[in-house]
Amino acid sequence: MVALERHSEYQLVTEKEAEDGSAARDIHQNSRERACYAQCTRISIACLVAGVFTLFLAFRACIASGSSIYSSCDSPTSGYRCQPKVSHYWGQYSPYFSIPSEIPSEVPEGCKVTFVQVLARHGARDPTAAKTVEYKAVIEKIKSHVENYSPEYEFLKDYVYRLGADQLSVFGQQELVNLGSSFYQRYRDLAQAVTPFIRASDQDRVVESAKNFTQGFHQARIADKASSAIDKYPYPIVVVSEEDGSNNTLHHEICTNFENGPSADVGWDAQKQWVELFVPSIRARLNTNMPGAELTAPETIHFMDLCPFETVANRNGKVSRFCSLFTEEEWHQFDYYQSLGKFYGFGNGNPLGPTQGVGFTNELIARLTISPVHDRTSVNHTLDNSDYTFPLDRVIYADFSHDNDLTAIFSALGLYNTTASLSNTSSQTTAETNGYSASWTVPFASRAYFEKLKCKSNAAVDNLTFEEERVRVLVNDRVLPLQSCGADALGRCALSEFVKSLSFARSGGAWDQCFD
Repeated sequence: MVALERHSEYQLVTEKEAEDGSAARDIHQNSRERACYAQCTRISIACLVAGVFTLFLAFRACIASGSSIYSSCDSPTSGYRCQPKVSHYWGQYSPYFSIPSEIPSEVPEGCKVTFVQVLARHGARDPTAAKTVEYKAVIEKIKSHVENYSPEYEFLKDYVYRLGADQLSVFGQQELVNLGSSFYQRYRDLAQAVTPFIRASDQDRVVESAKNFTQGFHQARIADKASSAIDKYPYPIVVVSEEDGSNNTLHHEICTNFENGPSADVGWDAQKQWVELFVPSIRARLNTNMPGAELTAPETIHFMDLCPFETVANRNGKVSRFCSLFTEEEWHQFDYYQSLGKFYGFGNGNPLGPTQGVGFTNELIARLTISPVHDRTSVNHTLDNSDYTFPLDRVIYADFSHDNDLTAIFSALGLYNTTASLSNTSSQTTAETNGYSASWTVPFASRAYFEKLKCKSNAAVDNLTFEEERVRVLVNDRVLPLQSCGADALGRCALSEFVKSLSFARSGGAWDQCFD
């Protein structure tokens, strides 16, 4: 299935303008012309109906198979697949790709899913408003100072910077359509009869991502002949305000000491040391191949950023020519640079990072245990105290947010507690970080699944001594063995033990340090 274009190719015409145009034509047409026009119109309509019907059948077949109508680097099931040795190392700017899982990601034999919460990042987008200004300035600087380019760089002579700001690309929309479809197929036993309860943080790209998800979910369900649901589409979406001072568990910004205090610089301080090690050789090569450019270290990073952003600006995700200007090792170093920013900016490496995810964690506890939310941090109690805007009787929930917020939430949940502090003087692989990197955790269209499972006892993998629903967590299809709750060989914990292990969040984290 295909995402809707961000900008319509059709011009809208008012009813009055249409009527005026028809009247003018009638005045100047004789009866023979009008008869011919009517006949041609009938033929055109018949052909159009036949063509639309044929397209509809093809569209339905495409939906049922989970494939896309147009050729793309993006797979509905496994994500981005073009040049993985490069594209899977763009940090948070990587398009989603399925992460290998040491533990099988399929629902374990003898288990059925009784509840699922998906927490997703928005799809691929243009650069932020501030970054797009900086990127454009880098290109203008190059074009105004460089006359002779090395062969690999000659395409820059004709390159025009056309990236926008903040909005989803068509490719990014399709990522979320694909997510909705694949989510439906993965949790089909639940989704056949139940519509997700959906929330989105109030930025256009996040709300639009939620809508794209519903498009994919809806189309997959209507293509499923076994579905018993009365599908009332479009589905309602609760949009949570991002205005200053608004409590929002899907968007940080109210913990003032995190936003403006010493914690605000921890991520950048860690990155700066790494920049001093990995950027100089890249910068020197760029300036040699573009004599006169005299790019600075920050401008060198911006120039590398153009690779992923130009890639996702292409509706099929065609790898940009900017990408081949750098080696695989340099992309691995770039990915590590982004990982340092997330880990120390919003994750376990920041004194107040995990606290920004406490509110959502307490909402998750409430949903898992079907009990009221207990939280004194970022929860919006006006919304969460209402059965309409925060029901507790659903079995499928879908929330849409940002990369920084997902990082904080994963940290509040303790999902990466086995990851030691990242070095900022030498890069580490995901094997060395126990699966942590920006591209593995929060790429564009990242998704985490929180499952509640009802299972038959299995002595071979089960260390639980009583029958209780179990919790399992997957991030981008990789099962994360749960920490501090007695997980079994399949990474699962009993629900009560999982909740007990979240004492950091249940006690409010370090929220008391947010305000002077």
